[in-house]
Amino acid sequence: MHFDLPLDQLQTYRPPREEPSDFDAFWAATLADARQFPLEATFVPVEAGLRLIEAYDVTFNGYGGQAVKGWLLLPRDRSGPLPCVVEYIGYGGGRGRPIDWLLYSAAGYAHFVMDTRGQGSAWRRGDTPDHEPDGGNPQLPGFMTRGVLDPATYYYRRVFTDAVRAVAAARAHPAVDGGRVAVSGGSQGGGIALAVGGLVPDLAAVLPDVPFLCHFRRAVTLVDSLPYGEIAHFCKVHRDRVETVFGTLSYFDGLNFAARANAPALFSVGLMDDICPPSTVYAAYNHYAGPKEIRVWPFNRHEGGESDQNVAKLAFLGEQFGDNR
Repeated sequence: MHFDLPLDQLQTYRPPREEPSDFDAFWAATLADARQFPLEATFVPVEAGLRLIEAYDVTFNGYGGQAVKGWLLLPRDRSGPLPCVVEYIGYGGGRGRPIDWLLYSAAGYAHFVMDTRGQGSAWRRGDTPDHEPDGGNPQLPGFMTRGVLDPATYYYRRVFTDAVRAVAAARAHPAVDGGRVAVSGGSQGGGIALAVGGLVPDLAAVLPDVPFLCHFRRAVTLVDSLPYGEIAHFCKVHRDRVETVFGTLSYFDGLNFAARANAPALFSVGLMDDICPPSTVYAAYNHYAGPKEIRVWPFNRHEGGESDQNVAKLAFLGEQFGDNR
């Protein structure tokens, strides 16, 4: 059912942002620390059984110089550097195998898939551990409360830094046109794409599908589904730490990254989505500073538009990339 605001109210829903005064300084320092470590991106060819696609096992240094895995998929038939889509993965999933990621390379683009540290055991395997300790606080199972009592130790500080470094790693390959790089993802991947959109100023496009990690305070009080429910359960037990938790989350809220993003964006939202509620998606969309469009799926939940949204994304990328592959 449509449990959130009516569509006409969603279209104008632009709540105040909870933004810490040192937001920009925090992220500038975080990324500067990461750049002290060499990227050392490596691309090892793998035999994936794909006659028309080249597959590479990628390793690069992300947060703290820690190794992060990924895939790079390239069309075998190419005449020069290609536009590239860097993709981030939904909550609990990992990079899986190259055959799981054929859409963008089949469309003629380079496709860089970033593994998500510590994840990849819930629904698709991953290969990147989370090397960093959780900051010492007790934690509900999952990732939403790992290190949540301090932005310096919070789990998504590491993930978002990895994601920025993934763009640099993609650009390091000679088959990639570094001037035409887009970021994409669904759910958690959409939230990560939004963060990268706010942290990397020269992207060609941002494509967040049903994005997670947006408007935390509303999300955790509107739905009790996971993963947002992890935060609510933590606050239920740690009653004296509620404002500390939301203070940390304000450094990682998609609304604050959206307000800093300038690349053309294509969002999607499911109006029956009880995982990432429509108002949280629209809050990010309405704060997004760059040119933007949104595809609305009135009778869909967290799956969003699925293949229909993929068709829209390919058309959108063709416009942004110029389609000269």
